[in-house]
Amino acid sequence: MSEYAVGIDLGGTNLKACLVKDGDRLVHQTSRTTEAEQGPDHVLDRIAEAIEDLRGQSPDGTIAGVGIGAPGNIDLAQRTVSYPPNFPNWDVVDMRSALQERLQDDLLVIVENDANCAGLGSAHYGIAVDHDSFIMVTLGTGVGGAIIYQNKIFRGATGAAGEIGHISIDYEGPVDRWGIAGAIEAYLGQHFLSRHARYRLLTRYESKVHDMAKDDLEDISPRMLYDAAKAGDGPAQEMLAWAGHKLGCMLGSAINLLDLATVVVGGGVSGAGDFILDPARETVMRYVMPGVRDRVQIIRETTGNEVGMLGAAHLIFQHKAQAA
Repeated sequence: MSEYAVGIDLGGTNLKACLVKDGDRLVHQTSRTTEAEQGPDHVLDRIAEAIEDLRGQSPDGTIAGVGIGAPGNIDLAQRTVSYPPNFPNWDVVDMRSALQERLQDDLLVIVENDANCAGLGSAHYGIAVDHDSFIMVTLGTGVGGAIIYQNKIFRGATGAAGEIGHISIDYEGPVDRWGIAGAIEAYLGQHFLSRHARYRLLTRYESKVHDMAKDDLEDISPRMLYDAAKAGDGPAQEMLAWAGHKLGCMLGSAINLLDLATVVVGGGVSGAGDFILDPARETVMRYVMPGVRDRVQIIRETTGNEVGMLGAAHLIFQHKAQAA
């Protein structure tokens, strides 16, 4: 069997893919726009094209399989994705069968939740290589999560375990995209955080964010908050600290429930670094049991966009090792 696998990170805007050698890092990578608005058939065509491009980059022209990190719920058989957010007109799609048909090949295809792939990638290629069990949190358009136990994904009874973004910290709080009041995603998802920041900073005229964003702060973004905070902007620092406090509240509950004291934080919003993570580290200590406190650590994944692709490819290598 080939030593190479393809890992794909399927996003609503961009589709990123890489060729990975077993026991090593990525060999080649490619990306293209997802064009999700054109529906599942078109997106599946785009994925098949990326797979063929990368198969051609393999030294022997073959690959052991394709791992795909996708948003939405994934079934226990790791073949179908259900109702992925930001993918219009998708309901339940059997990605394995659809891609095998397009490739005219019975190539192994394993589909997994994108946050789970990020956790697996961190465990085997990223910041968490020295931690075999941890909680993964991805801060991006939404808030994703994964439970990594003994270097494997804990998937739960139906494959949906780890949905940390929908843990509520306030039963009367703002509603997230699934209608859950006070879910952490309703504070820290990129669009939610930008909205909260806009309302909080509209009357903070001394903030540098007013020079970065359009009138009325309509295009404010987490990146602007970070840039302003890094430049010493007090209101922007306060806003990111507010977000970090919310994160710490949620993580206390997750740590108490799972007895996993290491937390790895990735995703685009995590780029704010210690402006968010230091308040989270301080807050979480007030929400975990005393016997756990000396073990708690919150660390940032620094591998960036690669970690999800690497984790997706590792799905194939794990399957290969288990079958041996």
